[in-house]
Amino acid sequence: MKRRDILKSGWALGTGLAVSGPSTMLRAATDSAPVAFPQNFQWGVATAAYQIEGGAREGGRGPSIWDTFSHTPGKTRNGDTGDVADDSFHRWRDDIALMKQLGIESYRFSIAWPRIQPSGRGPANPAGLDYYKRLVDGLLDAGIRPFPTLYHWDLPQALEDAGGWPNRDTADRMTDYAQIMAEALADRVTAWSVLNEVKTFTQAGYWDGGMAPGRKDPLAFLKATHVANIANANAFHALKAVNPIVQVGSAYDCANCFPATDSDADKAAAARWDKMINLWYLQATLTGTYPELLPADRQAELLGWQPGDEARLKVPLDFVGINYYSGWRVWDEPKGNGIPNLNTRAEWAWSPRSIGKSDFGWDIDPPGIRQILKRMQQLTGSIPIEITENGIADNTPPGSDGRIHDAKRIAYLRTHLKELRHAMDDGVPVRAYHLWSLMDNFEWAAGYSQRFGIVHVDFDHGQKRTPRDSAFWYANVIKTNTVP
Repeated sequence: MKRRDILKSGWALGTGLAVSGPSTMLRAATDSAPVAFPQNFQWGVATAAYQIEGGAREGGRGPSIWDTFSHTPGKTRNGDTGDVADDSFHRWRDDIALMKQLGIESYRFSIAWPRIQPSGRGPANPAGLDYYKRLVDGLLDAGIRPFPTLYHWDLPQALEDAGGWPNRDTADRMTDYAQIMAEALADRVTAWSVLNEVKTFTQAGYWDGGMAPGRKDPLAFLKATHVANIANANAFHALKAVNPIVQVGSAYDCANCFPATDSDADKAAAARWDKMINLWYLQATLTGTYPELLPADRQAELLGWQPGDEARLKVPLDFVGINYYSGWRVWDEPKGNGIPNLNTRAEWAWSPRSIGKSDFGWDIDPPGIRQILKRMQQLTGSIPIEITENGIADNTPPGSDGRIHDAKRIAYLRTHLKELRHAMDDGVPVRAYHLWSLMDNFEWAAGYSQRFGIVHVDFDHGQKRTPRDSAFWYANVIKTNTVP
């Protein structure tokens, strides 16, 4: 499909959204006037290596913790794995062409660490480097900003076998990996994100066990948070050492915390949870210190703190990435949860302002993106912000006309983008938005059951890509720099 046809279709959708029947969210999305974004605002999409690449045993790639986890019976929906995923390892040229047709300006993707260092240490794998060099050059040729994330959850299995993120040596291995990538790409990649959602990959990986590597050890989780924060700073310095003018940040998943009741105990619990999920990582990076949460006389022991760590943690990020989806409902938990002093019980993807649910069952709260941006700006101040992820699972199947009329996703995007613009009017310095996701993918433990893409992928028939109505709508937003 040519770009003019995509934009023509997108314009039609932008003026008439009732393609799947009326809904409360759809009506709410069409009630307000169009809003324009600044001329220099960047519009992008996001993906992650293990979720789209496939080629799991090709090009010298080693196994990651997600290869191990997904091949362990009972860990993922239907036993799904990322062995093939979207086959972007072979189809990256098609994906770039599709992004160019849609007018995408920035592509946030991740680099698979085990494709670069199969065992997480030692010299670079030339075939892995060549793959990402070709990808970056293809993006630049298409006029799209390459925006790589160094780590999006696919730790080389050999490093997990050596202790994983709770092992302080992993931070040093991250330094070597970042230096390899900087020497390969920092001459033409100007913006880098180091870690994606350190809260999620440490909490879900080491505390509750729902994601790779599937460990359930609260104390290992605490050490993992500290090591990952040090690794973040180490990679920052490694990238800057190769090219001081590159911009370096990380992507943080942030969420509003709502007390389950009006009780003082639940309000205090929500405040504690906010410190844990919203401040624990970013505050450590920006200030070298953690929020007051753990027992002061045990914090060093619980984190594995060493002399000089305050200086090791602190770096002046050039930008902050914010991922936003939903909120948390929080209760006080007097019996504790394994983390000293935290004493909370929390339910993800809930909001008292919910205007509906995604097909994943997550509460939809558009004003929440404005609220969390203003909340985080209390810490980030004038540091530029990029929305590095925001989107919805909408599993609407293809219609009889062959098109996919994902009206819920369009309404979701419209409401969230307008709230984002309001946050910018409030003074939050947001400079870019990356929609999650370019295309359907392996959605971690949920396998292929949830579809976040503006491009439908037919996993049963050769990974055929079909742009949804939301892709046409988003293309029109980019073209006009306006949300209708």
